[in-house]
Amino acid sequence: MMTDNKPRFSLGSKIIYGVLVILILLMFWPASRAVLQQGLMKIGLFKPKVENASTTTDAHTSELAAANEGVTLADVNGKSIHTSELKGKVVFINFWATWCGPCVAEMPSIQKLIAKIGQQDDMEFMLVEVEGDMNVAQDFLKKQKLDLPVFVPESEIPSTWMSGAIPATVVLDKHGQRVFTHKGMADYSDPEFVDYLKKLASK
Repeated sequence: MMTDNKPRFSLGSKIIYGVLVILILLMFWPASRAVLQQGLMKIGLFKPKVENASTTTDAHTSELAAANEGVTLADVNGKSIHTSELKGKVVFINFWATWCGPCVAEMPSIQKLIAKIGQQDDMEFMLVEVEGDMNVAQDFLKKQKLDLPVFVPESEIPSTWMSGAIPATVVLDKHGQRVFTHKGMADYSDPEFVDYLKKLASK
């Protein structure tokens, strides 16, 4: 009788082997990290938390808060704009960098968000490349096949908006007050967040 000498692997061993393969891929193939993160977003693990976000603000309080927070940004044409000039609009601002894996992972969701919102005069989307190199940012987005409104900072970014870690996202209401803040990666195409922005714009 012949004996089967083939090594047999337990379920636990197979799981450990699979985890090791994934870790090796994440270490040596950065693009795989973004793919994995996008997959986790699709199953609902990174929803932006809007339950504690505000949709109503006192006008006087808003003016005082907006006066102490803000940043000057430059668009692709070099035109400068301060966020205080955007009052009357709901402003979605995302801070990112080309080397930031989670930033790259959430970008397709932001593009989907913009498509779901559609063209609205009272809504502004601004993706701020924090390293400040517009050419590098544009080339990167082109390679990623993303069409997003990119800006670079021309003044210091408030620490209440971005405290060193990216990605970071804030939403300003029509009074210029910050009503939503999220630190870390998120799926901004989530229906709940889309509805949240639409409610802000309707006020």
